[in-house]
Amino acid sequence: MYKPGPQNLITDVEGISVGHAEDQGVRTGATVLYCPNSVTGGVDVRGGGPGLRDIEVLSPENAIGRADAVVLSGGSVFGLAAGDGIAKSLSKQGVGLKFTETMPPVPLVVGAILFDLINGGDKKWGMETPYHNLGIAALADAQKKNGAAFGLGNYGAGLGARAGNKEGGIGSTSIDLGDGLIVGALVAVNSVGSVFMPDGRTYWAQPFAYGDELGGQKGNPDQPPATQPIPDDGKMGGVSPGTNTTIGIIATSAKLTSAECKRVAMMAHDGFARAIRPVHTLSDGDTIFCISGGTKELPDGPARSRWVSEIGAAGADTMARAIARGVYEAQ
Repeated sequence: MYKPGPQNLITDVEGISVGHAEDQGVRTGATVLYCPNSVTGGVDVRGGGPGLRDIEVLSPENAIGRADAVVLSGGSVFGLAAGDGIAKSLSKQGVGLKFTETMPPVPLVVGAILFDLINGGDKKWGMETPYHNLGIAALADAQKKNGAAFGLGNYGAGLGARAGNKEGGIGSTSIDLGDGLIVGALVAVNSVGSVFMPDGRTYWAQPFAYGDELGGQKGNPDQPPATQPIPDDGKMGGVSPGTNTTIGIIATSAKLTSAECKRVAMMAHDGFARAIRPVHTLSDGDTIFCISGGTKELPDGPARSRWVSEIGAAGADTMARAIARGVYEAQ
């Protein structure tokens, strides 16, 4: 029987570290997944208003197909500066591509941002936004943690997030598929849609939960039917394109190709659909990255297709659980 990994976090995948940094006055933050040993990566974008950094480096048809770090940040377009801080820090540490002795290393830092500019924090930053330094601090936190547990809920990119009309946040879960194969999810939940069933308290992702990761919640036998395409506890009224966004990462210990990572990221979006209603709207920038840790070899031939499909299916389930867990912890 499958079960979560030891920490029930994405860091159960070997070689993955996660760090956060927050600015409480601005009510924003950044979260970074540091993956120096990653062999490949992929990304899939489904939301109608995304904000992204260098994602084409992960496209299967392009030359690189991997990343040294993935950053999830608040701040809308301003939050893209978090990736600049991370890239500068990694380059100073000697991490990145280097073609001659005289050039600085060029780190591969990809990422996505969410919109948290109207959450009540002090956004009067003038020409000096906090995100460059938040990126540096989040990377330092990830490297210090070195795969250890990290905060869920109101941390990092999840500090100023909202999920429907509830607090959003950072969520993470994992699953052990056996024989050294781990799949984990990390997500910053800032959705237009609601994560709750019509009773307002049962998570859509509750059927996928393990143990007490959602407080030991049980299903509601008197659940009203889900007949409203736009639930009352969502926030569709008056929102503009790109003013929300759920952004996440799937990591697996399996050694995948860039194209296979892309497929896993695509399948993992089913986890968004299982946990949030509605999802992938014009006001969301929903994006999922997939990072291959590369410690577990998969067989070639027909068996490989089965394994990649199972990793994608597990990615969808772990992502659904992580979304609900992020909102649960934020409350």
